[in-house]
Amino acid sequence: MTTQPGSTLFANVQTEVDAAFLYEKIAAAEAHPGIAAVFRNLAEIETGHAAKMLEGLTKQGISAVLPPPSWRARVLDRIGKTFGYDYIIGVMMDTEKSIAQAVVRQKTDRKMPVRGDESNHVKILESLLGNRNKVSGEQLSRIEGKHKTVGGNALRAAVLGANDGLVPNLSLVMGVAGATSGQSEILLAGSAGLLAGALSMALGEWISVKSSQELYERQMSLEMDEIISNPEGEMKEIALIYMAKGIPEAQATEMAATIMGNKDHAHEVLVKEELGINPEDLKSSAREAAITSFILFAIGAIIPLAPFFWGGGYMAILASAVFSTIGLFIIGAAITLFTGKSIWFSGMRQVIFGLMAAAVTFGIGKMIGVSIAG
Repeated sequence: MTTQPGSTLFANVQTEVDAAFLYEKIAAAEAHPGIAAVFRNLAEIETGHAAKMLEGLTKQGISAVLPPPSWRARVLDRIGKTFGYDYIIGVMMDTEKSIAQAVVRQKTDRKMPVRGDESNHVKILESLLGNRNKVSGEQLSRIEGKHKTVGGNALRAAVLGANDGLVPNLSLVMGVAGATSGQSEILLAGSAGLLAGALSMALGEWISVKSSQELYERQMSLEMDEIISNPEGEMKEIALIYMAKGIPEAQATEMAATIMGNKDHAHEVLVKEELGINPEDLKSSAREAAITSFILFAIGAIIPLAPFFWGGGYMAILASAVFSTIGLFIIGAAITLFTGKSIWFSGMRQVIFGLMAAAVTFGIGKMIGVSIAG
């Protein structure tokens, strides 16, 4: 059996230490004692994993001690304290999924049996996010969407929203700056790009949320019509749902009959179990989503444009490039909160790609400007 390189093992140790740290913080903030105990147990398990990995390093002749939580873990803890730890549970879900997938790959490569318990932590987090002690089939099918709403992807949306504003407007500003040195022309184009992009993002987000809500409402209305017009058929559907979960047929039929005694309760069960609709999604505000998208895009788009409010020429172009470089690096660094990659690698990668796009449009602008002038 092959051994993992020391650098990989140490990186894995850091991941486990960070997970244990965050689980402890989540447990400390959790009001429900039972749920808090689950998170503390998860922290103990992760600490145990880290200790085992250190043993692996020792066997390879590498001297190592348990590291402290990384900057990434501490920043996530600060975010949790500010916005609530449901956000961080979503990030932890992504981490646990990555770990589970890596373990399965390693076992497959080494011809070791895959027992199915590699993703136990994911299932526990899914259950906790659903605020239930047992994960239903419907939850398992829709939990991915739920945790993206309340968890890691809410934070990703903020980071990527700013990136969507910065990179296109930087390219636009540099393209116009290459074609003309006029401050007013650059301000006009950059402001138009900011407003057009932000409004487009806001409208797209509003339509997305609104259309999802309208679709859910339509499906729920049809489900109630079916309950009224065909109660026997709907009762059979409920019984089949419970039978699919392993409940004996007689018991499932009895449960379905009891549920159908109350049409509103039957509707609630079928909406969740058959349609996979989370009622919380209907509470989302399309207007708030649109405003948030507008603001996030505008924050990114204003960075390359800002220097041209105070001046023009090459000094303003240089200042715009510097401001944008800092903004791109910060965005790249922020992405590592979710990927766990090196802050310098991710930050510099974002800078390189962003500046390359700006350089290309600046060059095109130069060529167009010279052509027009000629």
